[in-house]
Amino acid sequence: MAQKETEPPPIPVVVEEQVNSPQPDETRSALDVYREGGWFMHVLLLCSVGTIAVIVYCFIQISPRKMSPGSLVSQVNQAMAKKDVSNAYALCQAGINSYSNVVSSALLKVNFDRDKANKQSMDEAAGEVLDQEEIKQMIWVNYLNVFATLAPMIGLLGTVWGMIESFDQLASGNAEPQDLAGGIKKAMGTTAGGLLVGIPAMFFYFYFRNKLMATVSLIQKNASFAIDILSGEIRLEE
Repeated sequence: MAQKETEPPPIPVVVEEQVNSPQPDETRSALDVYREGGWFMHVLLLCSVGTIAVIVYCFIQISPRKMSPGSLVSQVNQAMAKKDVSNAYALCQAGINSYSNVVSSALLKVNFDRDKANKQSMDEAAGEVLDQEEIKQMIWVNYLNVFATLAPMIGLLGTVWGMIESFDQLASGNAEPQDLAGGIKKAMGTTAGGLLVGIPAMFFYFYFRNKLMATVSLIQKNASFAIDILSGEIRLEE
């Protein structure tokens, strides 16, 4: 009698449940933050462009090399030592800068018939023009102070506006985190944008203000030296 073959027990099939693992958040770019900030970011962008433009201008214009070139100072001093007022004036008119403007105004007051070639009037004229030159450059430096103050204030306004939007969602009964996220993102984005513009603007404001003060002091020193040579109080060694 044949033995009945036994079938092997079925192998249990384990069905693996797909576990939805949390997906990592997508990387947010600076452009995303800019878009979330709304129109506040457009104003901050204008402030940043203005800040960069003023910084570039100040780097170019506010320097001893630009405002009081050493070669011009030396040539004017040599002409003053020879009492050659016409040549000194021509040198100043050939290269227009703050030093040449100051010395030119002093040379217009030269009068050899008066004591020390009318030195007092020359000093007064030079001082007036020097003040004008300082004010002219300080206007540009003050723009940095304007941007340093304005940008954080705009960012703060964006922060308040974003929080208002979030509270509006709460008042409407939308208390889920995603309902509040939009206003909070705008609030944080505009705050960061305002500080990113305001901090560099404030730094460069103090930097160029001090640099301008030092340069103006140098111009005053060089102009006074030239006037003293012409008046005879100082003699250059040949």
